[in-house]
Amino acid sequence: MRTYLDFEKPIADLEARLEETKKLAQTSNVDVSEAVNVLEQSIDKLRREIFQNLTRWQRVQLSRHPDRPYTLDYISLMCDQFIELHGDRTVRDDPAMVGGFCELGRAGEPGQTVMIIGQQKGRNTKQRQYRNFGMPNPEGYRKALRLMKLAEKFNKPIVTLIDTPGAFPGLEAEERGQGEAIARNLKEMFMLTVPVICIVIGEGASGGALGIAIGDKVFMLENTWYSVISPENCSTILWRSWDFKEQAAEAMKLTARDMQMNKLVDEIVEEPLGGAHNDHQAMANHLKEVILNAIEQLNAIDPQERINQRIDKFCEMGVVLE
Repeated sequence: MRTYLDFEKPIADLEARLEETKKLAQTSNVDVSEAVNVLEQSIDKLRREIFQNLTRWQRVQLSRHPDRPYTLDYISLMCDQFIELHGDRTVRDDPAMVGGFCELGRAGEPGQTVMIIGQQKGRNTKQRQYRNFGMPNPEGYRKALRLMKLAEKFNKPIVTLIDTPGAFPGLEAEERGQGEAIARNLKEMFMLTVPVICIVIGEGASGGALGIAIGDKVFMLENTWYSVISPENCSTILWRSWDFKEQAAEAMKLTARDMQMNKLVDEIVEEPLGGAHNDHQAMANHLKEVILNAIEQLNAIDPQERINQRIDKFCEMGVVLE
């Protein structure tokens, strides 16, 4: 059963009427084709009106939609083959961070082998507990770095899919060096000699996101957010309450459009009308095309020049000239 967010309720009402009308046609001899056509046009028009005027908080809600595709969904829809690799070779395997070699290709063309890495959330309570709600421990970031170094060894591009409410903040994570693991990833990712493409597919919160987000190309899906803190936590700090999360989201300017205007990401990847959760396959097909185009562009650049451009891009962020 499809889940509707609060601002989608008018669409839900019309779609319920559409289903009732179609059921009527099945149980009687009444011709309802004209009514069905009118309702479908009304739904399409209403959806366009709503999604063209979303607030920042509504985009945050969409980034967390329970039906939204996660990292493993994109991998299964985009990749012809995927070999998952496990463990950081120090502590354990972290299910909140997944990765491995996969093959991306257009129809009728040879596939491109890439190392794909991303945070993974869960669909139900059991999966969420297993995946730690998409919040990696230090071993998750160390596993990600191990896989990146493996990709560099075999000269394969790296693709990271970012979707996390933040790195796990537990005491045991700090004891095992959460901050050091993320900091090391930042340093090492700057110096990778292979193309690195980073894509925010859902939530991009704090250092937990940044730990796999240093790339030659950084993309954001249309209905995602990327910031040092979530609107709820920002509201809690400033107003001592979660009740002002909508005002916090507006003030933080955390959407894909805001990030592009501030030159913190390179491009926005459009989603199907109604959000990525409305059509997983269409979203995956479009994202695969974006990735393949980016790899072609980056392969044409000398590795050392790529590294220099990567460093310059991030060093220019936040610089103000008076």
